[in-house]
Amino acid sequence: MFAISAEVTGANTQLQILRHLFLDEKPALSLFNEAMREIVVPRQESAKKLENFLRKEFPTGYVRKLLRKNGVRINGRRAKAEDLVHTGDRVQLYIEFEKRTRAAKAPNSTTNPIDVIYEDDSLLVINKPSGVAVHEGKTVRKRDSVLGILENRYRRENIRPQLVHRLDKDTSGLLLIAKNPAIAKELENRFEQRDVDKAYLCLIAGRLPFFDGKIDLPLPGREGNLVPALTHYRVLKRFSDTTLVRVKIETGRLHQIRLHFAKLGYPVVMDEQHGDFGFNRRFRKQMGLKRQFLHAEKLTLEHAGKSHQWAAPLPKDLEQTLKQLSAQTL
Repeated sequence: MFAISAEVTGANTQLQILRHLFLDEKPALSLFNEAMREIVVPRQESAKKLENFLRKEFPTGYVRKLLRKNGVRINGRRAKAEDLVHTGDRVQLYIEFEKRTRAAKAPNSTTNPIDVIYEDDSLLVINKPSGVAVHEGKTVRKRDSVLGILENRYRRENIRPQLVHRLDKDTSGLLLIAKNPAIAKELENRFEQRDVDKAYLCLIAGRLPFFDGKIDLPLPGREGNLVPALTHYRVLKRFSDTTLVRVKIETGRLHQIRLHFAKLGYPVVMDEQHGDFGFNRRFRKQMGLKRQFLHAEKLTLEHAGKSHQWAAPLPKDLEQTLKQLSAQTL
């Protein structure tokens, strides 16, 4: 054990940190006043792998960085991803969680509860707000995602919700969630067999000349190779330079609706990845809309011997946008 003064700087500081991380020598805490963080495992937490515990608190990218650079300890001892943490353990982090790695704060289970449209013993139907990711990612902590919020809500009932399909972070609307592995597998098969009917409301840039139609263009699949993708649409209303359409998809490819309309030459309004960036800039300035105009409106499913159809009304930001567009066309 060696002592480290708070005045140690420059190369000496780096050397001391390296000795701490790789030789199991514990530095004085004064050196890490800003960089070090300690988390005490709460009483209600069951034993779990260190990596899984950290992912509940921080984005995946930060957790990987901690483990890759040996920047985490359990009770002062160097730890690996697979090491178990238990109630009362002290987890120390020696790499600063930089604020720039945080995503914009998402709603959580206490400040903005997930709106449950339907629930029974096997599944949930929720109305997902825009801005909330369905699962964790590089800049999304698990506890701020739909899955994390629902896991926290149902933990006492020993229920672990599972995704069976997905919505983009900035897409609002209906999302189907399984409450056990058996129903998850069943629902995934139903989606693959196209037994689940999904309808979306979408505002696209430009005046679409057709009343209805289909877009049959292959898109990249999970392995990167092209796979079939089919989108049906019907025009609901045309505005001066946009068109409101109802969309149904027979396949569920990544960004399918957004990619298909972009390839057609009528990208989704405010789509910051596949859209018309110049149009989006003007539209945002004029209308104040800050996210893509895409909403999962209806979901139809045969379940437990009955036909169910669920609907989610347009969120206020999208509803207000339509009111403004309608007022301009009068």
